[in-house]
Amino acid sequence: MIKRDLGAGRVLEVARPAGARVGLEPSWYDRALADLGLVDGAGGPLVVDGSPADVPVPEDAADAGVRGGGVRLYVPGARLVSTRQVAAVAEAVGHTVAARGMCCVYGDTGLGKTVAVEQALHLLPGRVPVWRAVAGVAPGLPQLRASLCEALGLLSGALPHRAGPASQALTRALAEPGVLFLDDAQRLTPPLLDYLRQLWDAPGCAAALVLCGAGSERALARASALRSRVLTWHQVGRLEPSQVPQTLTLFHPVWAQANPEDLARADEQMARGNFRTWAKITLHVYAARERGPARRVDRELIEQACARLGPYP
Repeated sequence: MIKRDLGAGRVLEVARPAGARVGLEPSWYDRALADLGLVDGAGGPLVVDGSPADVPVPEDAADAGVRGGGVRLYVPGARLVSTRQVAAVAEAVGHTVAARGMCCVYGDTGLGKTVAVEQALHLLPGRVPVWRAVAGVAPGLPQLRASLCEALGLLSGALPHRAGPASQALTRALAEPGVLFLDDAQRLTPPLLDYLRQLWDAPGCAAALVLCGAGSERALARASALRSRVLTWHQVGRLEPSQVPQTLTLFHPVWAQANPEDLARADEQMARGNFRTWAKITLHVYAARERGPARRVDRELIEQACARLGPYP
């Protein structure tokens, strides 16, 4: 049990969670949580985090719809919105980073898992380094090792192609406090996940590991040694029907005058709380308004936009 003096005679007691890194000084974990300013993500108002212009776009991005971290918003003028689901991921990731543990963020495709994790990493103190890697399609161990070396800035000469030196370099790099974020972790086979486990188990490892992807929890279930070390499991859920009108209004101004009943109908019949689907609907509505600025965003226009998504939205 860790205690922190909050002043005015108040003391906060925090139990060190199972799976946290051992060997930390008693007050480190508590100070880290306080520094991260973690809050309960279950409630609170929605927050607009900025327009696409506020976030740097990679130089090789083909269009303005591509955001940092590979997040695609599809439509000009769209903004990231911190929903309750995003806030809950931020709390889970921040808690895990403070404990230098492992976190698995999972859920169906299109629910905004990567967006939420990127927001969580953005909220970390600036001195906490973040290393981002993406699991390739059907990767082997050399490909995973090269991806990790690239994420950690270890691409010197033939290092990623030499198993022993590359693993040693990764172990040294992960001895520094930071966060390794590995997206599309569902692509990793048990041997690859066990390689991650070996890196994380190395003496002196001070990094946190965040695994994310649709089906990543099932991939980890097949790698029992790594699975048992996961501190935090977090499932990202769909937008609740009551969240849809306010979330869309903040997401893009095209929805400002839309009837909430029309939005609820479209969500029930087509989007079903999937934010990626709503982003595509938003683009089609936006395009229709660009062609005819006088058009109202009514049920007919929304249904026309939904029809463009085909049978597999």
